[in-house]
Amino acid sequence: MAANKRDYYEVLGVAKTATEDEIKKAYRKLAKKYHPDVNPGDKEAEEKFKEASEAFAVLSDADKRKQYDQFGHAAFDGTGGFGSQGFDFNSAGFGDIFGDLFGDMFGGRMRGGAGGGPMKGANLRTSVRITFMESIFGVDKEITLNLKDPCPKCGGTGCKPGTSPKMCPKCDGRGQVVFTQQSFFGTVRNVQSCPDCGGTGKIIQDKCPECGGTGYVTSRKTLSVSIPAGIFNGQSVRLREKGEPGVAGGPRGDLLVEVIVSPHQIFEREDYNIFSEVHISYALAALGGSVLIDTVDGKVVSDLKAGTQTGTRIRLRGKGVPAGRGSSVRGDHYVTFVVDVPTKLSKEAKDLLKQFDALTGDTLNEAGRMEKHGDDKDREKDKDKDRKKGFWRR
Repeated sequence: MAANKRDYYEVLGVAKTATEDEIKKAYRKLAKKYHPDVNPGDKEAEEKFKEASEAFAVLSDADKRKQYDQFGHAAFDGTGGFGSQGFDFNSAGFGDIFGDLFGDMFGGRMRGGAGGGPMKGANLRTSVRITFMESIFGVDKEITLNLKDPCPKCGGTGCKPGTSPKMCPKCDGRGQVVFTQQSFFGTVRNVQSCPDCGGTGKIIQDKCPECGGTGYVTSRKTLSVSIPAGIFNGQSVRLREKGEPGVAGGPRGDLLVEVIVSPHQIFEREDYNIFSEVHISYALAALGGSVLIDTVDGKVVSDLKAGTQTGTRIRLRGKGVPAGRGSSVRGDHYVTFVVDVPTKLSKEAKDLLKQFDALTGDTLNEAGRMEKHGDDKDREKDKDKDRKKGFWRR
């Protein structure tokens, strides 16, 4: 079994002259990479984590490392190897390793604000509705919402004037509590925000009557938000430091304003292009001529070719959406022509259409001609039958 094991120094990627700190640092890096909680269901990662843990358990202990340097893996064969020795994950530096490991992976931001240290405030979200045209060219809008500010009476401490907060007895002012949890690999130490003080490390006994101990007061405020040209429906504009107040002198969070664009009656947008339909008369489609087209820049005149069919599409270059903030480049506007068929005609108009039809193919009488032609054929067939039977008379 020992013959199949890799050298412990090789497993951790350190030299045989590595110091205790170098060994600890190397293992910490591997543990973060291969820990089963980070790689659920990955058997290969699990095996690499166990291999690294075994190597660290030996090399981080001065006596075991000395035995390993002298006898190699054979020094531990008598006790059945790593799995049978049952190395204590609370000893040999494992406790500190896992405490730091899980703190970095899952609680780093929480620890940054623990014990009363500065911490950025939470971000806020709201929305604003704009028209289609405002989304194309940009617009300044005002939004009104409830925002928190430090309490003017207590200065944001949350304490009654003349009093001060006390150190939290549960976490001893650290803002964090440590608890242990049993896992497949032994006892793991985890760190979380103190539930009594909320991570501040302080308890307010005499609360400010103005803010109720929160340190903040809420007021209705109106803010101006500049919405850039070409913004998409659902995009957000960020207002820096307009969110929740920070903790212990930390900066305010941000305000994210989601932009909702109302649909347009004529125009539709796809990426940076605009699409619309223009209805034209049968006469204009047949004869051609000039047609007025609505664009986001106003009406433009376009020349229509004679014989234009319904569904014909043209492109108006540079009449689309600006391609990004401050960009002079714009998309295009695609126009699809739809030929309208009249539903109500005067007698004179009907007579003129019949004359037109007679000159361009006589399609109105096409079915009648085909029917008459069919009847003539049937009569000829009947005559042939009668002749054969001797019944035919002129």
